[in-house]
Amino acid sequence: MIRLSLIIPTHNRAEQLVAALRSVVRQTLDPAVWECVVVDNASTDDTAVRFAAFAAEHPGFDLRMVHEPEAGVSHARNRGLREARAELTAWIDDDERINEGFLAAYLAFFDEHPEATVAGGRIIAEYVTGRPRWMSKFTEMPVANPMDFGPAVRTFPRGRVPGGGNMALRRSVALAYGGFDATLGRVGRELIGGEENDLFERLLRGGETIWYVPDAVMWHIIPPEKLTESYFRRLCYNVGRSQRLRAVIHRRRWKSGFLEVLKWGATLLLCLTLRPVQARWLLRMRWQITCGLFGK
Repeated sequence: MIRLSLIIPTHNRAEQLVAALRSVVRQTLDPAVWECVVVDNASTDDTAVRFAAFAAEHPGFDLRMVHEPEAGVSHARNRGLREARAELTAWIDDDERINEGFLAAYLAFFDEHPEATVAGGRIIAEYVTGRPRWMSKFTEMPVANPMDFGPAVRTFPRGRVPGGGNMALRRSVALAYGGFDATLGRVGRELIGGEENDLFERLLRGGETIWYVPDAVMWHIIPPEKLTESYFRRLCYNVGRSQRLRAVIHRRRWKSGFLEVLKWGATLLLCLTLRPVQARWLLRMRWQITCGLFGK
């Protein structure tokens, strides 16, 4: 009986997808109780061919691909929710790898906490060419979103939510809350995000509790092209745009604007504690987020 569905949305990243799948088939959890659903989101490369070859090489695993023609990660995530055969769903992205106990950790957690509906795990940044000197723990957030809240199962800290590349949801609950908002989330090369944050906000408002499962570990692989100044500026600007869209959806634009002013004060103070190069990049991050938040 399939008890857990691992869902991986993908778009035009065949090589990265295969690398992620290599970590999937190393899971310690009995393959008879889980499936892996890859949602091909309007890919135009050889994703389907590469996946078919990989699945054929691993016949002992329940690996299947479904095609979602509507471009956008939210459409892909919602398709994954509809296609999942299990009530428990775990989610990763196609540019990651997971530890061997990833699925076992989530299944054990939900078995031990039948009242739980949503959880997230540990995220470790893995830099292909090394962590750059300009990066601080603050500028690392939009790039890699690392998370480590200790070795024990606990509720998520206030103000933090799981990363979309390492989360687990009860399928029925996610559907009851409307799934992922298709007006948010990345489409092609667009860097608008926030679809998972929006769902978590709705879950929290509905009284759900988000849990942290430390033994579900994901490594977020960061290639050098995501460490350029131009990419960083574009990414941060779109973080601000995403925050603006969510503020409109949840009718709290004034609150978002007020919080951004407070964040500027904190940013200027933090710059005094950083090396000059780190401070410059932190100011770039805050400026671009502000431009996205207050722009059109």
